[in-house]
Amino acid sequence: MSATFFLGASLVILAAVTVSLYRVIRGPSIIDRIVGVNVIGTKTIAVIVLTGHLFGRVEFFVDIALLYALINFVGALALSRYFERKGVDVTSERAR
Repeated sequence: MSATFFLGASLVILAAVTVSLYRVIRGPSIIDRIVGVNVIGTKTIAVIVLTGHLFGRVEFFVDIALLYALINFVGALALSRYFERKGVDVTSERAR
């Protein structure tokens, strides 16, 4: 496939990341922010795999993408558990 396809696909992914970034910045709750960061991480994984295909080294970039996915997943779990233990009240946060 041509480089134009990959550029177009990356721009579509960038638009999706922009929408998720809005959710990370505006909230309204901490859970929305965590999910937004997780979505951005997922889109980053797609860009990593597209980059690997563009360079013709998919097997190398898939390994990087899997490692990044694992770090993204563990980070989301750690943040969720932290805020659960901290006792963040989602209803009071939405009232702000």
